Amino acid sequence: MSINRRDFLKFSAIAAALTATPRIIKAQSPPKVVIIGGGFAGSTVARYLSMWSQQTLDIQLIDPSDAHISCVLSNLVLNGRISLGQLALEHASLNKLGIEVIKNQVMSINHGGSYVVLKSGDTLVYDTLIIATGVDFKPLTNLNVDITPHAWIAGEQTTLLANKINALSSGATFIMTVPKAPYRCPPGPYERACLVADIFQRNGLDNGGGKVIVLDENANIQAERHTFERAFNELYGDVIEYIPNMIIEDVESLGGNVVTASQTFNGDLINVIPRHQASPIIRNAGLTGLGDWALVDPLTYESTLAEFAGIYVIGDSQNTNQPKSAHMANAQAKICADAIIRTFTGLSNYDQERIENVTTNSACYSPITFDEASWLSANYAYDQITQQMQATHIGEAENWSKDNYKQMFDWANNLFNDSFGNTL
Repeated sequence: MSINRRDFLKFSAIAAALTATPRIIKAQSPPKVVIIGGGFAGSTVARYLSMWSQQTLDIQLIDPSDAHISCVLSNLVLNGRISLGQLALEHASLNKLGIEVIKNQVMSINHGGSYVVLKSGDTLVYDTLIIATGVDFKPLTNLNVDITPHAWIAGEQTTLLANKINALSSGATFIMTVPKAPYRCPPGPYERACLVADIFQRNGLDNGGGKVIVLDENANIQAERHTFERAFNELYGDVIEYIPNMIIEDVESLGGNVVTASQTFNGDLINVIPRHQASPIIRNAGLTGLGDWALVDPLTYESTLAEFAGIYVIGDSQNTNQPKSAHMANAQAKICADAIIRTFTGLSNYDQERIENVTTNSACYSPITFDEASWLSANYAYDQITQQMQATHIGEAENWSKDNYKQMFDWANNLFNDSFGNTL
C-alpha cells in the first residue's frame, strides 16, 4: 500500500502515545525507578517519566557508556556520508531532568529482593524496574566477528565493516545474510545491500563480475518489499543477487564461507547478521519463559509472568508483535511511562478509554543510493480480542528520491531529540 507524504508525516509524527497522562501524587518518599539500558527505549522512558511525573520520581538509569551510538543512520557510515561520532547520543542531557545516570553494568536481577547487582559490586534497590537492553545474537559456529563483522550494533563493528568494504578490490564478492524474523530494523539489511551495491558501482568494484550476494533466511523481503524489489532489479540488477530461504547453518570466517542447508557460498568479505534473541540479562532472569523474547502485556509492558510483577521490558527484547526499531522503542517507552505513573497513583491501566488509545507507530527512512531514500510507516493498535498489538496501517513511499534523503535527517533529528535531547 502506498500513501502520500502528507499522510506519512501525519503517521510518523513523534508524539505522546496516549491522549492524556495523569500527574503523579507527591509522596514523602518518591518511588524509586531503575532503568537498565540507555538506548532509544531506556532514555525515552526516563525522560517521559521525569517530565510527566513533575520530577517526583527517583529515577536511575544504568548504562556502561556515556553515549548511545545510534543504529539509525549507521549504514551511512559505510559509504562515508556520516561519521560514527555524529551518531553518539549523549546521556548527559538526562541529568538536566533530574535523572541520575550511572555508568555501570547490571550483572544480575534479584526480583525477590527488588534489587539489581552492578558490575562494580554495588546493589540498587527499586520499586519498579524497566529493562531496555536491546537484542543479543544467537551463536553461530566458527563465526569470528573481528573477521566477519555484523555491524548490527553500531560502534566499533560499524567502523570495521566500513574499512573492510573500502579495502575491497574490483571483482570482489560481498556476501551478507538476513536473519530469520523477528530481528532489529526490518528494512535495515536490504538498505545495507543497496548502499554496498552503490559503493560497488561508484568505485568500480562491479567490474570483473563484482557481486553483492544477499542470503535471506526469510521467504521474502521483510519490509518495503515494493521498494527493495525494484531497487535490486532496476538499480542494482547487475550487482545484487538476492536469494531467499537460505538457512544459515555455519560460518567459516577464516575461509570466507557461509554454509547453508543447500550450498556453501564463498566471498571476499562476508557480513553475517546472526539471528536475534533477548539480551542475556533478560534471559538469565527468566523473563522469556521458554522462548526468545520477554513476555509482556502491551498495555503496560509489564512482565506477564506473575513472579516478575513490577518489572517492565520495552524496546527490542519483548514479544508484542511490533517491529523492533528505534521509533517503535520510543513509542513503547511512552506507553510504559504512562502505565507506571498510573500504577503509582492508583489509576487503572485497563479502563476502556485508555485501552482504546494504546497505539504505536514506527516510521523510518531507508537510503537507497548515495543521495536518495525511501520511507516506511506502520501504525499499530491494541486488539482487545487477541490482546496483542495489531497493524492498522502499513505504507511505503512510491519511489526513492533526493527529497526523501533530505527529509531523512529531519526525521532522525526529531527522534534523537525526543529520546535523548540530542541532535546531529
